[in-house]
Amino acid sequence: MELFTFINIGGTIAFAASGTLAAIRKDLDIFGLLVIAFVTSIGGGTIRDVLIGHLPVRWLLDSSIILLILGTAAVTVIFRSKIKHLDKTLTFFDSLGLGFFALRGIQEGIAIHLNIPSCIILGTITACFGGVIRDILLNEIPALFRTGELYATVCIIGGVLYFALLKLNIASDFRDVIIILFIFGIRMLAIRKNISLPKINKM
Repeated sequence: MELFTFINIGGTIAFAASGTLAAIRKDLDIFGLLVIAFVTSIGGGTIRDVLIGHLPVRWLLDSSIILLILGTAAVTVIFRSKIKHLDKTLTFFDSLGLGFFALRGIQEGIAIHLNIPSCIILGTITACFGGVIRDILLNEIPALFRTGELYATVCIIGGVLYFALLKLNIASDFRDVIIILFIFGIRMLAIRKNISLPKINKM
C-alpha cells in the first residue's frame, strides 16, 4: 500500500509540474495555469475511473490530491526562473509521469481482474490522456499523435514488460521500479535519438 501511494503521489507531482510548465510556456494567467496543471494530473485517472466504474472518481473523494497539485504548481512557478531549458524540463516531467501513471493504470486493471490486454490499455489511458487534454486546451497537437513522438507506444511496451516480469515472479516492489524507469528511460532515449514510428507518406 505504501508503494501504491508513492506511485500515485509521484505521478501526480510529475504531471502537475508538466502541466504548469506547459502553461508557463503559453503565457497563461494564474487561473489558466492551475486549470492546465489540474487536468494534466487527473485527466487520465478520471477517464480510467469512469471506464472501470470507480465513482465518484478518486480526486473528488481525496482533497489531498487537489492540495498536492496546487502545491506542485506553486513550487514550479516559484522556481521557474531557475529552469534554463523549459522544453527539456517539461519533457522530463512528462516522461516521468508516463512511467508512474502507466503502472498505476495497470495495477488498477489487475485489482478488478481484467485480462492482460485490457490492463495494458487501461495503463496507457491513465498515462496519456491527461497530456492529451492538456495539449488540446493549449491548442497543440497532442504528443500522443505527434509525428516523431513515442508516447503511448512506450506505455504499451512497458505494460508488456510488466506482465513478463510478473510471469518471472520478480518481487513486486522491484518490478514496479523497473517499469517506471523503463518507460521513462525509453521515452527520453526516443526523444534524444529522434526515434519514432514509421509514418504513412501522402499519395
